[in-house]
Amino acid sequence: MPGADVVIVGMGAAGGVAADVLTAAGVEVLGLEAGPRLDAGAARFDEIANVAHARLSEPKSKHEIPTWRAHEGEEAGPSPHPMMMGNAVGGTTIHYEGLSIRLLPHAFRTRSATIERYGPGAIPPGSTLADWPLTYEELEPDYAAVEAAIGVAGAAGANVFEGERSGPFPMPPLRPTGWSELAADAARRLGWHPFPAPASINSQPYDGRPACTYCGFCMHNVCHTDAKGATHLNVIPRAEATGRLRIATGARALEILVDGDGRTTGVRYLDAEGRERVARARAVLLAAYTFENVRLLLLSRSPAFPDGLANDHGQVGAHFMAHICPFVHGLFPGRRLNTWTGVGSQVTCLDDFNGDNFDHEGLGFVSGGMLTAFAEHTPIAFARDVRPPGLPRWGARWKAWMARHAQSVGAVYAQYDAPPYVHNRLDLDPHVTDRLGVPVIRVTHRLTEHEERAVAFLRARLHEWLRAMGATETWDAPVHIEGRHAFGGTRMGTDPATSVVDAHGFAHASPNLGILGASVFPTMGGHNPTLTLQALARRTARHLVDRWSAITT
Repeated sequence: MPGADVVIVGMGAAGGVAADVLTAAGVEVLGLEAGPRLDAGAARFDEIANVAHARLSEPKSKHEIPTWRAHEGEEAGPSPHPMMMGNAVGGTTIHYEGLSIRLLPHAFRTRSATIERYGPGAIPPGSTLADWPLTYEELEPDYAAVEAAIGVAGAAGANVFEGERSGPFPMPPLRPTGWSELAADAARRLGWHPFPAPASINSQPYDGRPACTYCGFCMHNVCHTDAKGATHLNVIPRAEATGRLRIATGARALEILVDGDGRTTGVRYLDAEGRERVARARAVLLAAYTFENVRLLLLSRSPAFPDGLANDHGQVGAHFMAHICPFVHGLFPGRRLNTWTGVGSQVTCLDDFNGDNFDHEGLGFVSGGMLTAFAEHTPIAFARDVRPPGLPRWGARWKAWMARHAQSVGAVYAQYDAPPYVHNRLDLDPHVTDRLGVPVIRVTHRLTEHEERAVAFLRARLHEWLRAMGATETWDAPVHIEGRHAFGGTRMGTDPATSVVDAHGFAHASPNLGILGASVFPTMGGHNPTLTLQALARRTARHLVDRWSAITT
C-alpha cells in the first residue's frame, strides 16, 4: 500500500491529536484504525441497547480482552474487572463520559515529593515508583492547546489545588444538578473544596457544534448531537481537511517493521478485506490502547529485537497500573436524587485527598485520589449493582426495597493513584489467543497492604461525605479496579534500563518510533487519563515536527 511520512496506529484520543499537529505542519499521515467510522446516527436511547461493551466493541476487540491473574505461576482467566476496549475512528472518546482534567503537579514528581516530606521508607517495598521526566509546567501549553482543540468546559480556579493555568477554559462548566449541588454544599460544610468536573462536552455551542442536551445516555453512547469532544468530531476532520491525512478503517496492525539497525520502517497489517499489507513510513506513532500498545510491541520480534520491539531491557509490559476505586452508597429516604439523568461528567469532585494535599504521616500509604459524586446511574445498572447489606438480589423483599428507594440512593467514589510494582505487569498469554491465533495480553496484578490502607482511608472520607449530605445509611460496594484506566507498560523516563520511551515519547531503542497513550505514564495521578495522554500526544507530535530530520534520517 502507499506509505506516508508517518503511520499512526490507532485513530482515537491520542492518534487524532497527533494527526492534527502533523498535518498542520505539512506532514503526510496514514492512520490505521481497526474499527469503523461512527456518527450521531449510531446513538441509542435504550439502556439495554446502549451497552458499549456489546455494541461499540468491534469483533476484533471483543476477542482481545486481556486475561487476568493475581500472581505469577497462576493460570490467568477472564478478568473480574471492567476491561473494555473499543475500535472506531475517535476511539473511546466516542463513548466516554468526557471527564477531562489535568493531573496535579504533584503527580509528575510523586517519588521525589514523597521522599522529601516523609523519607524513603514511605515508598512501599517492591514499588517501582518513579518521577516523570517532565514537569506539569512543561506540559501546561499542551494541556491548554488540547482543551481548545477538543472543547473542554470548566471553571478556572474552582479547584484550588490545580496547577497554574495559562488561560481560562474554552467554555463555562456544565450546568449543576440537584445532586451535584447537594454534594458540593456538604463538602464545603466539611471544610473541603468541591469543584465542577471539567468535561469535554459542550456547555454552549462551540467550534460549530451544538451544546449538550443532557440526554441521560452519554456514557457508553455516541453523542446524538455531536456535542461531545470526541476526536472524530474535531481534530481528525480538521486533519483530513488538509488533504494530508488518509485513514484506513478496518485495518488491523500485526507488526511494526524495523531494519537491521532497529529503526522503524513501517507497519504490516490486515486491511478491511483481510488482505495483508505493508505501509512504509519514515516514522511510526503507536497510539493504540495500553494493552494493545504493549501487545503489538511484544509481537514485533526481529533480529534486532528478539524479545519484542523496544524490549531490549525487558521494560515493555512492566510497571502496569490501574486506578483502585472504592465506591460507597448512601440512602436518602423519601428524596428523589435523579442521579440517572444528565451526563456522567456533570458532577462534583474533590481533590482534598488527592496527591499530597493532606498529611500522610502515619497513614501508611503515598499519594491519594480524586473523590467524585457519581452521576448517570441508569436504572437497570442501579438494580443490578446497588443493594444494602442483607438485602437479597431478587424476590419480594428486593422488589419492595427497589420500589421504595431506587430514586433515593446516591453513590460517591474515589480513584486511588496506586504506585507501580515489580509484580504488576503485562505480557502475552501463552494459553489464550484471539480469532487469528495471536496471543492476547495477560495482566498480572494484585493489591498490597499499602493499597488496602489507602482504600480504607478514602472509603472513610466517602462515608463522611455522604453522611454530611444527609444520608441516613451508608454502605460499601466491592472495590472496583478500573481496568479501563490502564497505565504503564511502555513507561517514559531518562534511563533505557528502566523505561521504554524518552521524555518526548520516542523509544530509546528505536528513535523514529513514538508511543502515545497512558502506557507511557510513570504514575497515574488521581484523575482520569484522557486529557493528559492527549497533551502528551501533542507534545510528541510537536517534537517530531521540530526534530524531523534528526528523527527520520
